[in-house]
Amino acid sequence: MDSSENLSTDVRRAAQILNARTVPRLGIDRGGRPERIMHALDGLLEPADAAAIGDISAQLWTACRTLLGVAEVEPDYILGLEAGGIVPAVGLAMASGLPYKIAYKLRLALPGTIQFIEPHSARREMYAYGIEPGQRILIVDDEITTGRTIANLVRILRQADAEPLGAACLIEDASCGGRERLSELGVPLATLMTLPCLG
Repeated sequence: MDSSENLSTDVRRAAQILNARTVPRLGIDRGGRPERIMHALDGLLEPADAAAIGDISAQLWTACRTLLGVAEVEPDYILGLEAGGIVPAVGLAMASGLPYKIAYKLRLALPGTIQFIEPHSARREMYAYGIEPGQRILIVDDEITTGRTIANLVRILRQADAEPLGAACLIEDASCGGRERLSELGVPLATLMTLPCLG
């Protein structure tokens, strides 16, 4: 069995553990998506299992190293996106040994502040702190649909002379064009599970 077959088997196992599905959103705000992707690590319906977080994080790190080539150029740190990206970012940091930061919707007077937009959210403005020229960053979220949030972040990071190496998400809705949007920006995407069209 070669390394691509091992990765494929590991990704299938992670997808089974994730148990992702969609549920309707209630009280959708302007520009909001009609569904929410739920998964085993979000802790929404059932408590998230620590062992599952560790297993899935290890699989995501393997996918990152294989698909994004981070074995050659290692990120300086992981940048997770509030709120869904917090658990995957921390898990990926534990699996990889890399430090992490979190981009929040909280605006603070801190050095190296960048602001970017999460277009499908009621509170659209997001902030990352301590961003410096030359930093190599791996962006992490729990899901990718249109890819607009990560694409916005990539553009702003580049304006700050930081280097987004790639993005890692647990789940991808391939029908929304997120992977293609990131590819147009030259940003590779590693995911563990692809959902069919969500509508």
